Amino acid sequence: MSNQNNNTNNTKTSRLEKKLESRITHPTTLAGVFGNLFQIYGRKASDADLAERWNEIMGDDIASIAKLVAIKKTIGNQYSVVIKPTNPALTLQLSYSKDEILHRINKYFGYDAISKITYRK
Repeated sequence: MSNQNNNTNNTKTSRLEKKLESRITHPTTLAGVFGNLFQIYGRKASDADLAERWNEIMGDDIASIAKLVAIKKTIGNQYSVVIKPTNPALTLQLSYSKDEILHRINKYFGYDAISKITYRK
């Protein structure tokens, strides 16, 4: 019985160590903290929140082939987004997904937030 308890304690300790290591290597940004807070109250945050939650907003299908490089505020409370494919050969595929990318970002913000998408090779 004590051997089982010892194994359970070792498992809990290793999980805590992994969590701590994850937080040290990937610290939470202020955008992530405020994004979580805004999400609790049903509000969307800013462009920093979009950068923090890129993988969540895009989903595995797009986030696995495209990384957010830059977000620029434009006139009229809109943003211009620069996306870089993980492989330059995927640029054409991403251009075909432009409408889906726009839809997902605009759905997240709750309004037409994106005015332009640019692809960087």
